[in-house]
Amino acid sequence: MQLDLSALRQGFIDVGYICDQNALLTVYLALKLQKPLLIEGAPGVGKTELGKTLAKVLRTELIRLQCYEGLDETKALYEWNYQRQLLRIQIDSRQNGNKLEEEDLFSLSYLLERPLLKAIRAPETKVLLIDEVDKCDPEFEAFLLEVLSDFQISIPELGTLQAKNIPVVVLTSNNERELSDGLKRRCLYLYFNFPDVARESQIIRSRIPEIKERFAMEIARVIAHIRSQEEMRKKPSIAETLDWTRALVALDKKRVDGGLVNDTLNLLLKNRQDQLLFHRKIGKKGIDQLLQQPVEPGEDLRCL
Repeated sequence: MQLDLSALRQGFIDVGYICDQNALLTVYLALKLQKPLLIEGAPGVGKTELGKTLAKVLRTELIRLQCYEGLDETKALYEWNYQRQLLRIQIDSRQNGNKLEEEDLFSLSYLLERPLLKAIRAPETKVLLIDEVDKCDPEFEAFLLEVLSDFQISIPELGTLQAKNIPVVVLTSNNERELSDGLKRRCLYLYFNFPDVARESQIIRSRIPEIKERFAMEIARVIAHIRSQEEMRKKPSIAETLDWTRALVALDKKRVDGGLVNDTLNLLLKNRQDQLLFHRKIGKKGIDQLLQQPVEPGEDLRCL
Protein backbone atom coordinates (compact mmCIF):
# COMPACT_ATOMS: atom_id res chain seq x y z
CA MET A 1 0.00 0.00 0.00
CA GLN A 2 1.54 3.29 -1.14
CA LEU A 3 0.84 6.39 0.96
CA ASP A 4 1.70 10.02 0.50
CA LEU A 5 2.58 12.13 3.53
CA SER A 6 -0.93 13.47 4.07
CA ALA A 7 -2.48 10.00 3.78
CA LEU A 8 0.04 8.65 6.29
CA ARG A 9 -0.80 11.50 8.70
CA GLN A 10 -4.51 10.80 8.34
CA GLY A 11 -3.93 7.08 8.83
CA PHE A 12 -2.18 7.75 12.12
CA ILE A 13 -5.02 10.01 13.22
CA ASP A 14 -7.63 7.40 12.26
CA VAL A 15 -6.05 4.75 14.49
CA GLY A 16 -5.44 7.21 17.34
CA TYR A 17 -1.65 7.41 17.22
CA ILE A 18 -0.43 10.94 17.91
CA CYS A 19 3.07 11.94 16.83
CA ASP A 20 4.86 15.12 15.84
CA GLN A 21 5.84 16.26 12.34
CA ASN A 22 9.43 15.07 12.72
CA ALA A 23 8.36 11.52 13.54
CA LEU A 24 5.75 11.50 10.79
CA LEU A 25 8.24 12.68 8.17
CA THR A 26 10.86 10.14 9.28
CA VAL A 27 8.36 7.29 9.07
CA TYR A 28 7.30 8.46 5.61
CA LEU A 29 10.91 8.55 4.39
CA ALA A 30 11.56 5.08 5.85
CA LEU A 31 8.62 3.77 3.79
CA LYS A 32 9.62 5.69 0.67
CA LEU A 33 13.30 4.72 0.79
CA GLN A 34 12.60 1.19 2.06
CA LYS A 35 14.97 1.72 4.98
CA PRO A 36 14.66 0.20 8.46
CA LEU A 37 13.49 2.61 11.15
CA LEU A 38 15.32 2.55 14.51
CA ILE A 39 13.46 4.13 17.44
CA GLU A 40 15.24 4.67 20.75
CA GLY A 41 13.83 5.95 24.02
CA ALA A 42 12.77 5.01 27.52
CA PRO A 43 10.35 2.11 28.06
CA GLY A 44 6.74 3.15 27.63
CA VAL A 45 7.10 6.13 25.27
CA GLY A 46 5.29 4.49 22.33
CA LYS A 47 8.08 2.86 20.31
CA THR A 48 6.46 -0.57 19.94
CA GLU A 49 3.08 1.03 19.40
CA LEU A 50 4.43 2.81 16.32
CA GLY A 51 5.25 -0.53 14.71
CA LYS A 52 1.78 -1.85 15.51
CA THR A 53 0.24 1.35 14.19
CA LEU A 54 2.12 1.09 10.90
CA ALA A 55 0.71 -2.40 10.35
CA LYS A 56 -2.81 -1.03 10.89
CA VAL A 57 -2.27 1.97 8.63
CA LEU A 58 -0.73 -0.16 5.88
CA ARG A 59 -3.41 -2.82 6.42
CA THR A 60 -0.92 -5.62 6.60
CA GLU A 61 0.26 -8.25 9.07
CA LEU A 62 2.58 -7.39 11.92
CA ILE A 63 5.43 -9.89 12.37
CA ARG A 64 7.17 -9.37 15.72
CA LEU A 65 10.58 -10.56 16.85
CA GLN A 66 11.03 -10.01 20.58
CA CYS A 67 14.74 -9.78 21.35
CA TYR A 68 16.37 -11.11 24.50
CA GLU A 69 19.78 -12.13 25.75
CA GLY A 70 20.81 -15.39 24.12
CA LEU A 71 18.54 -15.04 21.08
CA ASP A 72 20.10 -16.93 18.18
CA GLU A 73 19.50 -17.49 14.49
CA THR A 74 17.36 -20.60 14.93
CA LYS A 75 14.79 -18.68 16.98
CA ALA A 76 14.82 -15.63 14.72
CA LEU A 77 15.34 -17.16 11.26
CA TYR A 78 14.30 -20.77 10.76
CA GLU A 79 14.45 -24.30 12.09
CA TRP A 80 14.00 -27.63 10.41
CA ASN A 81 10.96 -29.62 11.45
CA TYR A 82 12.95 -32.60 12.71
CA GLN A 83 9.91 -34.49 14.00
CA ARG A 84 8.20 -34.31 10.64
CA GLN A 85 11.41 -35.32 8.86
CA LEU A 86 11.78 -38.35 11.14
CA LEU A 87 8.16 -39.29 10.55
CA ARG A 88 8.72 -39.09 6.79
CA ILE A 89 11.74 -41.39 7.08
CA GLN A 90 9.76 -43.94 9.10
CA ILE A 91 6.76 -43.90 6.79
CA ASP A 92 8.84 -44.14 3.64
CA SER A 93 10.93 -47.01 4.94
CA ARG A 94 7.83 -49.01 5.89
CA GLN A 95 5.94 -48.40 2.67
CA ASN A 96 8.64 -48.38 0.01
CA GLY A 97 11.85 -49.50 1.63
CA ASN A 98 13.59 -46.88 -0.48
CA LYS A 99 16.39 -44.74 0.80
CA LEU A 100 15.44 -41.07 0.91
CA GLU A 101 17.65 -38.50 -0.73
CA GLU A 102 18.74 -35.45 1.23
CA GLU A 103 16.68 -33.12 -0.97
CA ASP A 104 13.57 -35.12 -0.10
CA LEU A 105 13.92 -34.11 3.54
CA PHE A 106 15.38 -30.65 3.27
CA SER A 107 12.75 -28.80 1.28
CA LEU A 108 10.59 -25.77 2.03
CA SER A 109 7.77 -28.00 3.25
CA TYR A 110 9.95 -29.06 6.21
CA LEU A 111 11.07 -25.54 7.07
CA LEU A 112 9.72 -23.82 10.17
CA GLU A 113 9.75 -20.11 9.44
CA ARG A 114 10.67 -17.79 12.30
CA PRO A 115 9.95 -14.03 12.17
CA LEU A 116 12.86 -12.91 9.96
CA LEU A 117 12.37 -15.57 7.29
CA LYS A 118 8.59 -15.23 7.46
CA ALA A 119 8.82 -11.48 6.77
CA ILE A 120 11.27 -11.96 3.90
CA ARG A 121 9.35 -14.78 2.21
CA ALA A 122 5.91 -13.21 2.60
CA PRO A 123 4.05 -12.83 -0.71
CA GLU A 124 3.13 -9.25 0.21
CA THR A 125 4.81 -6.50 2.23
CA LYS A 126 4.62 -7.05 5.99
CA VAL A 127 5.66 -4.91 8.95
CA LEU A 128 8.59 -6.54 10.78
CA LEU A 129 8.87 -5.26 14.35
CA ILE A 130 12.23 -6.12 15.94
CA ASP A 131 11.50 -5.17 19.54
CA GLU A 132 14.13 -4.23 22.15
CA VAL A 133 17.08 -4.98 19.90
CA ASP A 134 19.43 -3.67 22.60
CA LYS A 135 18.69 -6.80 24.67
CA CYS A 136 20.23 -9.20 22.15
CA ASP A 137 23.92 -10.05 22.01
CA PRO A 138 26.32 -8.08 19.74
CA GLU A 139 26.87 -11.24 17.69
CA PHE A 140 23.17 -11.48 16.87
CA GLU A 141 23.09 -7.77 16.12
CA ALA A 142 25.85 -8.30 13.52
CA PHE A 143 23.84 -11.12 11.94
CA LEU A 144 20.76 -8.90 11.94
CA LEU A 145 22.68 -6.15 10.18
CA GLU A 146 23.63 -8.58 7.43
CA VAL A 147 20.02 -9.64 6.91
CA LEU A 148 18.75 -6.06 6.84
CA SER A 149 21.45 -5.01 4.39
CA ASP A 150 20.55 -7.49 1.64
CA PHE A 151 17.11 -8.80 2.65
CA GLN A 152 18.20 -12.28 1.70
CA ILE A 153 18.93 -15.39 3.72
CA SER A 154 21.28 -18.25 2.89
CA ILE A 155 20.15 -21.73 3.91
CA PRO A 156 22.87 -24.34 3.25
CA GLU A 157 20.40 -27.03 2.16
CA LEU A 158 18.34 -24.73 -0.08
CA GLY A 159 20.61 -21.91 -1.20
CA THR A 160 19.86 -18.20 -1.01
CA LEU A 161 16.29 -17.01 -0.53
CA GLN A 162 15.69 -13.47 -1.77
CA ALA A 163 12.97 -11.27 -0.34
CA LYS A 164 9.80 -11.39 -2.43
CA ASN A 165 8.83 -8.03 -0.98
CA ILE A 166 11.05 -5.90 1.24
CA PRO A 167 9.30 -5.68 4.61
CA VAL A 168 8.71 -2.45 6.51
CA VAL A 169 11.21 -2.84 9.36
CA VAL A 170 10.88 -1.09 12.73
CA LEU A 171 13.54 -1.66 15.39
CA THR A 172 13.12 -0.42 18.97
CA SER A 173 15.74 0.07 21.69
CA ASN A 174 15.48 1.04 25.36
CA ASN A 175 19.13 2.15 25.37
CA GLU A 176 20.22 -0.67 27.69
CA ARG A 177 23.41 -0.87 25.63
CA GLU A 178 24.89 1.12 22.76
CA LEU A 179 24.02 -0.28 19.36
CA SER A 180 26.70 -0.61 16.70
CA ASP A 181 27.40 2.22 14.29
CA GLY A 182 26.83 -0.19 11.42
CA LEU A 183 23.26 -0.89 12.45
CA LYS A 184 22.54 2.78 13.03
CA ARG A 185 23.96 3.71 9.62
CA ARG A 186 21.63 1.22 7.99
CA CYS A 187 18.55 2.77 9.60
CA LEU A 188 16.67 6.01 9.76
CA TYR A 189 16.67 7.18 13.38
CA LEU A 190 14.11 8.54 15.83
CA TYR A 191 14.38 9.28 19.53
CA PHE A 192 11.16 9.32 21.54
CA ASN A 193 10.70 11.22 24.79
CA PHE A 194 7.60 11.00 26.93
CA PRO A 195 4.98 13.30 25.41
CA ASP A 196 4.44 16.78 26.77
CA VAL A 197 1.21 17.65 28.57
CA ALA A 198 -0.64 18.82 25.47
CA ARG A 199 0.29 15.78 23.39
CA GLU A 200 -0.50 13.29 26.15
CA SER A 201 -3.87 14.97 26.64
CA GLN A 202 -4.45 14.59 22.91
CA ILE A 203 -3.43 10.90 23.06
CA ILE A 204 -5.87 10.31 25.92
CA ARG A 205 -8.74 11.91 24.04
CA SER A 206 -7.95 10.04 20.83
CA ARG A 207 -8.00 6.66 22.58
CA ILE A 208 -10.81 7.44 25.05
CA PRO A 209 -13.07 9.80 23.09
CA GLU A 210 -15.79 9.99 25.76
CA ILE A 211 -13.49 11.85 28.16
CA LYS A 212 -13.83 15.62 28.52
CA GLU A 213 -10.96 17.88 27.47
CA ARG A 214 -10.44 19.37 30.93
CA PHE A 215 -10.35 15.95 32.59
CA ALA A 216 -7.80 14.69 30.03
CA MET A 217 -5.63 17.75 30.65
CA GLU A 218 -5.71 17.20 34.43
CA ILE A 219 -4.67 13.58 33.98
CA ALA A 220 -1.83 14.58 31.65
CA ARG A 221 -0.58 17.23 34.10
CA VAL A 222 -0.57 14.75 36.98
CA ILE A 223 1.29 12.14 34.91
CA ALA A 224 3.87 14.69 33.79
CA HIS A 225 4.41 15.83 37.39
CA ILE A 226 4.95 12.26 38.56
CA ARG A 227 7.38 11.56 35.71
CA SER A 228 9.36 14.69 36.59
CA GLN A 229 10.74 12.93 39.69
CA GLU A 230 14.26 12.04 38.62
CA GLU A 231 14.69 9.36 41.29
CA MET A 232 11.76 7.34 40.00
CA ARG A 233 12.81 3.90 38.80
CA LYS A 234 9.91 3.18 36.45
CA LYS A 235 8.03 6.18 35.17
CA PRO A 236 4.42 5.59 34.08
CA SER A 237 4.20 4.60 30.43
CA ILE A 238 1.68 5.98 27.98
CA ALA A 239 -0.13 2.63 28.14
CA GLU A 240 -0.37 2.95 31.92
CA THR A 241 -1.72 6.49 31.52
CA LEU A 242 -4.47 5.11 29.28
CA ASP A 243 -5.22 2.23 31.66
CA TRP A 244 -5.45 4.67 34.57
CA THR A 245 -7.74 6.95 32.58
CA ARG A 246 -10.04 4.07 31.67
CA ALA A 247 -10.14 3.09 35.35
CA LEU A 248 -11.15 6.64 36.35
CA VAL A 249 -13.86 6.64 33.69
CA ALA A 250 -15.08 3.26 34.96
CA LEU A 251 -15.29 4.81 38.43
CA ASP A 252 -17.41 7.59 36.90
CA LYS A 253 -14.91 10.27 37.89
CA LYS A 254 -14.95 13.67 36.21
CA ARG A 255 -12.08 15.44 37.98
CA VAL A 256 -8.71 14.49 39.46
CA ASP A 257 -7.64 15.28 43.02
CA GLY A 258 -4.95 14.14 45.43
CA GLY A 259 -7.15 11.60 47.16
CA LEU A 260 -8.12 9.94 43.87
CA VAL A 261 -4.48 9.73 42.77
CA ASN A 262 -3.51 8.28 46.14
CA ASP A 263 -6.27 5.64 46.02
CA THR A 264 -5.41 4.50 42.48
CA LEU A 265 -1.64 4.95 42.63
CA ASN A 266 -1.02 1.23 42.15
CA LEU A 267 -2.32 1.55 38.59
CA LEU A 268 0.44 4.03 37.77
CA LEU A 269 3.41 3.06 39.93
CA LYS A 270 4.15 -0.65 40.06
CA ASN A 271 7.24 -0.46 42.18
CA ARG A 272 7.09 -0.06 45.95
CA GLN A 273 10.06 2.30 46.05
CA ASP A 274 8.40 4.56 43.46
CA GLN A 275 5.18 4.60 45.50
CA LEU A 276 7.11 5.61 48.63
CA LEU A 277 8.90 8.28 46.61
CA PHE A 278 5.55 9.67 45.49
CA HIS A 279 4.26 9.88 49.06
CA ARG A 280 7.50 11.49 50.22
CA LYS A 281 7.98 14.02 47.41
CA ILE A 282 4.46 14.73 46.13
CA GLY A 283 1.61 13.16 48.09
CA LYS A 284 -2.07 14.10 47.99
CA LYS A 285 -1.31 17.68 48.95
CA GLY A 286 1.17 18.11 46.12
CA ILE A 287 -1.36 16.90 43.53
CA ASP A 288 -4.04 19.25 44.86
CA GLN A 289 -1.62 22.18 44.77
CA LEU A 290 -0.61 21.31 41.20
CA LEU A 291 -4.19 21.23 39.94
CA GLN A 292 -5.10 24.46 41.71
CA GLN A 293 -2.42 26.30 39.77
CA PRO A 294 -3.24 27.70 36.33
CA VAL A 295 -1.48 26.12 33.39
CA GLU A 296 1.96 27.69 33.25
CA PRO A 297 3.01 29.55 30.09
CA GLY A 298 4.64 27.01 27.79
CA GLU A 299 3.67 24.02 29.95
CA ASP A 300 1.71 22.39 27.15
CA LEU A 301 4.81 22.39 24.96
CA ARG A 302 7.31 21.33 27.57
CA CYS A 303 8.76 17.82 27.30
CA LEU A 304 8.75 16.41 30.81
